[in-house]
Amino acid sequence: MSDKLVQRLQAIDALRGLVILLMLLDHVRETFYLHKQLADPIDVAHTDPALFISRSLAHLCAPVFVFLTGLSAALYQQKQQSRAAVSLFLLKRGVVLIALELTLVNFAWTFSFPPEVLYLQVIWAIGLSMLALGALLWLPLWAIATVGVLLVAGHNLLDGLHAAPGSPWHLPWAILHDRGWIEVGETLRMRTSYPLLPWIGVIALGYCAGQLWQPGWRSAQRGRVLLTAAAALLGLFALLRLINGYGEKPWQAGATPGESAMAFFNITKYPPSLLFLCLTLAVGLALLALFERVEGKSRLIGWLAVFGSAPMFFYLLHLYVLKALYLLAEARWGKNQGDWFGFDAVWQLWACMLALALLLWWPVRAFARLKQQRRDIRWLKYF
Repeated sequence: MSDKLVQRLQAIDALRGLVILLMLLDHVRETFYLHKQLADPIDVAHTDPALFISRSLAHLCAPVFVFLTGLSAALYQQKQQSRAAVSLFLLKRGVVLIALELTLVNFAWTFSFPPEVLYLQVIWAIGLSMLALGALLWLPLWAIATVGVLLVAGHNLLDGLHAAPGSPWHLPWAILHDRGWIEVGETLRMRTSYPLLPWIGVIALGYCAGQLWQPGWRSAQRGRVLLTAAAALLGLFALLRLINGYGEKPWQAGATPGESAMAFFNITKYPPSLLFLCLTLAVGLALLALFERVEGKSRLIGWLAVFGSAPMFFYLLHLYVLKALYLLAEARWGKNQGDWFGFDAVWQLWACMLALALLLWWPVRAFARLKQQRRDIRWLKYF
């Protein structure tokens, strides 16, 4: 692999690393701020602006993760020169991620075995999206792009369609679009937190964007395309939001300028609305262009890239570390926030996130180096 390609991948890993830290912040919130639950979209009239901002920053995580998964598949294909090899890798990697979601990830959240509830969240969505991309990449590039645009821009047309429990369409529709509960038996339920259709669109668009890293594209050219796409997405977001048109629940001005601003940017994640994806992908594309421009000039890029080089390892590690910290805190100080132990202020969430980031950077770097040095251990590449 050339030095130039390594540099490009560092920018991608750095962006992945940044959203990993925002994910860490959100999971600290879900661990130590359960006494202040947030709806989707958020109730801005009763939410502290600092908490709103912290939660909204985390909206970047899933779209950027899924988009970069598609982009990385395109880079892998460039290296392998074989659609069959990429399709097989996506199949195997997708199955592994689904299995991890159903086992280690769910156990980290619930600590119950056998499980009574399985939450089908972002790792599940990425895994199924990889399976879908493994099939889509046999199509011409223009067809993949068309599928991506139609799913991202058009899935909100399906919001009014629902399948009641007991209907033969309930299970597939709950997985594809209509977030809900699936009764597996008398003792097990599944929650489809991440309906799949829009995420297939995002991974398809990420794959198409990977063509910008083909030989012959200069960094400056690529940066201009990324920034142009970001500006177009932001413009579409602003236009649709101002006219309260298609793609999101209508918003209204609040009692204060702050409430009005929060209402304007208060967007729906489950499933991700068109406006949710326009805003988050725009920010992600702009950051990717910026990171590529400053790589090699900023130590921060290299520091962030460490997190992004072993994302699944970090994901599993931080979940179990957070669970252990919560149990220790509850044992030491008790339930100080009603039914939970929790922090008193949002700044404590940020402080905890930064402390954990500094602590976990070292084992993540060690694992990333192990992956690099022991390519003969095949299972390492899935983490």
